[in-house]
Amino acid sequence: MPSPLVQTLKTLPKKSGIYQYYDEKGVLLYVGKAKNLHNRVRSYFRVTDATPSSNLSPRIHNMILKVASIQTIIVDSEMDALILENSLIKQLKPRYNILLRDDKTYPYIYIDTASPFPRPKITRIKRKSCIYFGPFCTGSKELLESLYEVVPLVQKEGCLREKKACLFYQINRCLAPCEGKITQEEYQKLLTQAINYLKDKKSLITKLEEKMLRVAEQERFEEAITLRERIKKISSLSMHSQIDSHTQDANWDIFALEHNAKYAVLMKLYMREGKIISSDYEKIILHQKSLEFEERISLYRQALVNHYGKDLPLPPSAIILPSEIEGELEECQEWLTIKLVFPKKGEKKALVELASKNAKEILKIEDSEYEIKQGLKELFSLHTLPHRIEVFDTSHHAGENNVGAMVVYEEGKFIKDSYRMYHLEGSDEYSQMREMLVRRAKDFEKTSPPDLWLLDGGKAQIHIAQEVLESVGVELEVIAIAKEKLDHKAHRAKGKARDILRAYVEGEYKEMRLLPSDTRLQYFQKLRDEAHRFAIKFHREKKLKGFIPRG
Repeated sequence: MPSPLVQTLKTLPKKSGIYQYYDEKGVLLYVGKAKNLHNRVRSYFRVTDATPSSNLSPRIHNMILKVASIQTIIVDSEMDALILENSLIKQLKPRYNILLRDDKTYPYIYIDTASPFPRPKITRIKRKSCIYFGPFCTGSKELLESLYEVVPLVQKEGCLREKKACLFYQINRCLAPCEGKITQEEYQKLLTQAINYLKDKKSLITKLEEKMLRVAEQERFEEAITLRERIKKISSLSMHSQIDSHTQDANWDIFALEHNAKYAVLMKLYMREGKIISSDYEKIILHQKSLEFEERISLYRQALVNHYGKDLPLPPSAIILPSEIEGELEECQEWLTIKLVFPKKGEKKALVELASKNAKEILKIEDSEYEIKQGLKELFSLHTLPHRIEVFDTSHHAGENNVGAMVVYEEGKFIKDSYRMYHLEGSDEYSQMREMLVRRAKDFEKTSPPDLWLLDGGKAQIHIAQEVLESVGVELEVIAIAKEKLDHKAHRAKGKARDILRAYVEGEYKEMRLLPSDTRLQYFQKLRDEAHRFAIKFHREKKLKGFIPRG
């Protein structure tokens, strides 16, 4: 009798769909898409005995040796397979897929032209009757605040509704159209001035510098410092504007991927009206010391689906990509309404080279925590380096004002925009932790799982996390950190705290007691302490609200 795996290989459908490889323990190893499942999946195996094909890379060969079962999902088209593949990779984090996590929508500044007295605002979604500026990968908030600093636009929408001037009119920061003190025609001139500043950030910086010097001379130093920080942020934006296109209406997004033995970097440049207005990148930890061509294509594919799967306020007219991947993203082109361009020469080719050059420069920047993360990977037998970590803690007092907090750490810094606060119903620390982790796991489809969960607690908390992750089909590393107890009290001596690390390693729970001087322990202590601080802060705010009398 042929083995179940051989039987599966012989009966694969000749249709578009998704294939999933599982090991003997039912752990998901890999998710892929195929125009023809029969041909694609069988290319990995010798069909007679389900052993690896001879033309596979060492890494993929090793994966195929572990495959015990295959599941397929048939879809109507290759485009449907593309979208489903991307969703499953983000949500389930298969061990052998390289995950591109960046699916955020960048902010735009917009002006509602249907309003009689419009004011610039920030949005991430497309709206009717609006003009847009962006996308801004950074600095949109500072840019908007600076516009209101130098142009006396409407500062508060409530004033227009109530038809009553506010304090901003008194300090000459608004000309009070709410009370008819300025006509629509006169206000339009102010709005045009603001639009010109958005297009020419150097002139805006000049205005801000003049005001900074003026308030500094008046010894209003806090205002001067605020203006100085805004100038720094906007200056980083204006530097992009020095790179111009000969095509003044060029609205292009440019992508380039580079890698070394540790990381890959996907660089993105955004050009609008012939100027590069912003840039961003994603750094991806590699599972091996090379990046195969198919994996490069997968990362580009993920980037396109992540970023252009939304109705963007100001989409580009073309997406510029390296010429060496031409012909590899045809299913993306069928799905996208934006043209994919693979230039071999000329200005567009130079822009791809510019993106590539920037990606290489980012790769040169050493990860100061790489050795610590490598040490943690070896200590806990982790499948990958803990690049992005989510840290959880709870806080309550006598079972009241129960809250939870999640902080996020990535690339040597806390990502405060990704912090989350949870109002919890549980009456004890275990039910509270479960409630918080369940709510986070339900959000995996929207916000990809991290590389590691770090929990404040011990073996019980790890067990809860494993149950939660198993319920959603996600394999994720989990480590717990707890303070050592001395006479039933937590040992908190500064610089000597002997916190205990626990993890489920190779089928059993293990306890690690590292020296207080161990940088791996200090690394986790830093993360735990930030989660604790954030949870306590939220708890106190909730408790304080309970003291405020209502009515």
